[in-house]
Order: sequence, then C-alpha cells, then structure tokens
Amino acid sequence: MAWLLLKIQANEQNADKISDALMDLGALSASIEDAFAETENEQAIFGEPSSEDIQYPPLGIWQQNIVTATFDAGANAEQLIQTLSAATEIVHFHYSTEVIEEQDWVRATQAQFDPIKITDKLWIVPTWHQTNWLETAQHDAINIILDPGLAFGTGSHPTTHLCLEWLTNTMPAQSVLDYGCGSGILAIAAKKLGVPHVVGVDIDDQAIIASDYNAQQNQVDVVFFDANTFAHETFDVVVANILSSALMVLAPVLAKYCKTGGQLALSGILETQTQALTERYSEWFTMHSPRQKDGWILLTGAKK
Repeated sequence: MAWLLLKIQANEQNADKISDALMDLGALSASIEDAFAETENEQAIFGEPSSEDIQYPPLGIWQQNIVTATFDAGANAEQLIQTLSAATEIVHFHYSTEVIEEQDWVRATQAQFDPIKITDKLWIVPTWHQTNWLETAQHDAINIILDPGLAFGTGSHPTTHLCLEWLTNTMPAQSVLDYGCGSGILAIAAKKLGVPHVVGVDIDDQAIIASDYNAQQNQVDVVFFDANTFAHETFDVVVANILSSALMVLAPVLAKYCKTGGQLALSGILETQTQALTERYSEWFTMHSPRQKDGWILLTGAKK
C-alpha cells in the first residue's frame, strides 16, 4: 500500500483551519510545521520560564507554515484542493504532492541510526545495536544508549555533537545543568563522564518523560525538572543546546544558574548569530573563541 502526502503552504491565521478541514476530508493524519524549520529564520513559539528581567515571545503558531496531510494513494489531489477551498473559503493554495511507498517502517527508521562516534571514548548507541556493539572494540568506551524518540537530541545533529565533544574535554566537574535537556543526552553524558550532580530541565513535558526513560536505560541517576518549577541552584557547568532566539532571552537566567568561575556552553547557533550572542553573554561571561561544525556554532565562556 502507498500513501499520498499533500503539503500546503499556510499562515498563522489559516493553518489550523486547513489542518482541521483536511481531517474532515478523510486525511489519515495532518501536521503543521514551521515553513522555515532548520534555517536561520526558524521561529521559536514555545514559552520559557517567567522572569522579571526579560520579555518572552507569546505562545502560538508559526507565521509561515507547511500543513502536511496523508491520504490513501488513490486520492485525487486536485479534487481535494477544490473541496478544501470550498470548505475553508480560501481561494488559492500553493501545494505539492509526494507518494510514499509501503515499506517496513521500523527497519527503515532503524537503518538511519547507526552508532555515532563523538570521540574515541564516547559513542551514541541505539538499542537495536546494543548487544552486538558492546561486544566489539567499543566495549571500553563510554556508550550512551539512546533511540530516536519524543524529544530532540539523538547525537546526530552538529549542535549535539559539539556539546558532547566539549563536555568530554571539560569534565570532570562537580555539577552540571543541562538547560533544555530534550532527550537528556547531554545530562546523561555528563553523568557517565563522572559528574556527581547532574540536573536537566525543560519546558516540554514530553522531554522530561523521554529524559527520565533514557536515564533509566543508561542506568544513571539524573534528575529532570520542569523549567518553570525548578528552584534556583548554581552549577559548575551550564550547557544549553536550544534555539538562538531562546538563548538571547535566557541569558540572565543561565547566568544566575552558573557559579562564579563556572563554565558555560551554548549551541543551536548559526554562524550569522554568533556575534549577537557573544555580545549578549559578555555581560556575565568571559567568552571564548567559537567552535564550528557544519555551519553550527558552539559558544563557551567562564562566569565573571
């Protein structure tokens, strides 16, 4: 069996209306995504913990979106668009189609995720490789057992890679905060690298669930909190791998969490955003030269 993907350009006023109408027309699924995802124009729409020092962007939907709906392969895209136009009272749509053939989706997904080398002594290993992998020459390395899941961070993205490399070279430390923990990968790595006290925080409930599960899989003791309820505490190392727009507004918050003389690592930053973030954090940190990987930047510094 095959499926037809119908991808429609939408804006913040009509994306929800289009998505709901597509489901009414028999779509098997419908999703809304930022039209500029994974570019420098990617828009942050999720709230951050409140602070009297900063103004956070409102919750909502992206300004420009792609609505993707899945139909049986026999569906007629032109007829669907005509019916959608009548249902939503939107005259013109810019859309594209794609046919997806049936396959073993579990095996196809797993095939995309082989063990990832961070350094000679640090690897990310999906569970379906775990038994054979740990019996090979990598048995003496630090192996983080991690599958793709509900939250961002599998070790494959350059920003995660940069942070893991930095953590490997920076440890040991007595305490680490992973702010915006996603899958918990950075917090788990810190713990496996020998840090006694490691905490992860995130604003997404699914991220907390995923991080707790991944910590259990790796048999490490890391505590994860909702960022909105996390009590103030200071750390030797603070690492945040999140969107640069969030890093801009979170600078005072992350500075408060870092001890004097402590280390900071920031990623999720494109090269064009480096100068603005360096200037922003220089109020609290002595910033070091940026590190680069595939167009992404890691910024580090020491708390003044």
